Amino acid sequence: MNPALVIFSFVFAFGASWGGVAIFRHWSVRRNLLDVPNDRSSHSIPTPRGGGLIIVIICLLGYATLGLVFNTPVSPGYFLGAVIIAGVSWIDDLYSLPFWSRLIAHTLAAVALVADLGFWPDVFVPVLDADFHFGSSLGAVIAVGWLVWLVNAYNFMDGIDGIAALQAAVAGAAWSILAFALGLQGVFVFAGLVACASLGFLIHNWQPAKIFMGDVGSAFLGYTLAAMPLLARSETKIEIPWLPVVAVLFVWFFVFDTVVTLIRRALGRKKVWEAHRDHIYQKLVIEGRPHKTVSFIYGLMAALLSSSVILALVFSGIFSALALFSLVIPTLLIVYLGFRKGR
Repeated sequence: MNPALVIFSFVFAFGASWGGVAIFRHWSVRRNLLDVPNDRSSHSIPTPRGGGLIIVIICLLGYATLGLVFNTPVSPGYFLGAVIIAGVSWIDDLYSLPFWSRLIAHTLAAVALVADLGFWPDVFVPVLDADFHFGSSLGAVIAVGWLVWLVNAYNFMDGIDGIAALQAAVAGAAWSILAFALGLQGVFVFAGLVACASLGFLIHNWQPAKIFMGDVGSAFLGYTLAAMPLLARSETKIEIPWLPVVAVLFVWFFVFDTVVTLIRRALGRKKVWEAHRDHIYQKLVIEGRPHKTVSFIYGLMAALLSSSVILALVFSGIFSALALFSLVIPTLLIVYLGFRKGR
């Protein structure tokens, strides 16, 4: 793999995203494609939305050319699923589709990916040294459920300036570094493109945000980050049963926030699929913390955990304890900040 070509690809993805989002922003203002604040919003002025479409275009074009430029595997199932996810999400940004129609599309996209790349009948958790055997039927259901869950979880977490784009940049970089260590060239390049495109968008989305990514961006990023372990699996001839665990840990704080919030709303007999402001990160903003502070906290914790996980997998030893520490302590911190009584 030509290092200069890889660097050029990453720089191009960043520049194309930065410039493309700026152009898209002007277009969306002229077309009145604006996110108008309501009682559940975290912003106060109408803001252009749908800028995540630029991330989608850059990443999918990059992914489609991987096989031609770098001679790495390309999954038709992932590409088809990503197009379905991005398409229905873009329509939702324009016309607000009902939840059930989006869920059907998300499920179809997940099934397309799993049908193409398979799933894990066995999953290994390194720190616990535990093996879980799911078998074929349950393994497929879990894989589809994971993909659908993260698509929606990522959408739920895209509620303040910068948080979703920063998480995508961190997770994309983590997957790229891990793939490089494992010798998985396709995932190395593609994950790097996701990270760079997200960083280019983040420039426009950092507080005060000039544009929002919309469902088209958040759903696509959730689907792509959920698909990374399957894309990695397709590129190696040996089973790596801890890849699904890594996928969860790279987006752990998004997963944890959405799971806790879902449980709390279910116990409170609230409709879990409706828009709300009950997430922990939203409570931190409601208490008076700036968007950029909360987004930075989540991004920093994600970077700390992701880097610790990579070190633990590559070198083991003391780094395994560091990874566990990086998981437990920040999680407890989020719980404390999210559930303590406001001042």
